[in-house]
Amino acid sequence: MRVVVTGASGFVGGAVARGLVADGHEVWTSSRRDPAVDGARHLPWDLTTGPLADPPPVDAVVHAGAAVSDWCALDVARATNVAGTLAVRDTFPGARFVHVSSGSVYDPYRPSVRAREHEAPVARYLDAYGSTKAEAERALARDVARHPDRGAVVVLRPHAVYGPGDTTLLPRVEAAVRRGRLVLPGGGRVLQSLTHVDTLLAAVRAAVVLPDAAARAPGGEGGPTPGWLVANVADAEPVVLRDALADALRRRGTAVRVVAVPVRPAWALAGAVETVARRLRRPEPPRLTRYALSHLAMERTYDLTVLRDVLGVDPPPTSFAGAHAW
Repeated sequence: MRVVVTGASGFVGGAVARGLVADGHEVWTSSRRDPAVDGARHLPWDLTTGPLADPPPVDAVVHAGAAVSDWCALDVARATNVAGTLAVRDTFPGARFVHVSSGSVYDPYRPSVRAREHEAPVARYLDAYGSTKAEAERALARDVARHPDRGAVVVLRPHAVYGPGDTTLLPRVEAAVRRGRLVLPGGGRVLQSLTHVDTLLAAVRAAVVLPDAAARAPGGEGGPTPGWLVANVADAEPVVLRDALADALRRRGTAVRVVAVPVRPAWALAGAVETVARRLRRPEPPRLTRYALSHLAMERTYDLTVLRDVLGVDPPPTSFAGAHAW
């Protein structure tokens, strides 16, 4: 198959592009800078400039390009995550559209307990990342309803992606370690669904070749929605957050002692710190944000029925084997 991978200079997009090349697909990478993926051709493209003028004919698009910072300004996030997503859709209207979304589209104000796909998007978010990823999903759903002749859309919602090349999860955890201590709200005694990048790659591989007849999300009285499928993506079973992070750090040569802090005071403090940082127009997020707390202090687990039964992916358990080399 001929496949375009957007965001290929990033952690997830790069892993997807390399994996699809290894599978024998004809791959084009697309991003602002050339990731130099062996066996792939490159399409320079800033998604915020709109649809591509002279795109190659392709069978599928894996849209992994996104503004991923939880500290991103709303207009910047919307330009990439919403308008950029629609620009990709309009550039390749007939192609299968595999949209890499996020578990951040679930309600950040309450725990996600074996959450099912219909529970998101919601009406409220803490940050521009979650709100614009949700907005992009809504925009794609409207596009499918308005243009049933276009290629089917498969939305993948991974949570906390980790693995070789990780530039976000483990680096941020390591940066939070002070004198051998890792401070976690509530002591990190919550269950979390984590997603190895290979698990996400397996879901992408399945979504790219999924028959159109199978790309049908459960619906209401009108029956399944044709051309539209949403799937949570995560490792086989949730893990206890404090144990998982301690294991990952130990494998990378850092022994830590987890120190618990009360959740409610931490939430109030995070809100105050964010307000000050915004007023000072600081470009980097504070160490403590409500977005981070919403993932560290609450259960974030997801139902994987669609992943297993529709996409046919049987994810392995969470593993940090080899983390010393990531």
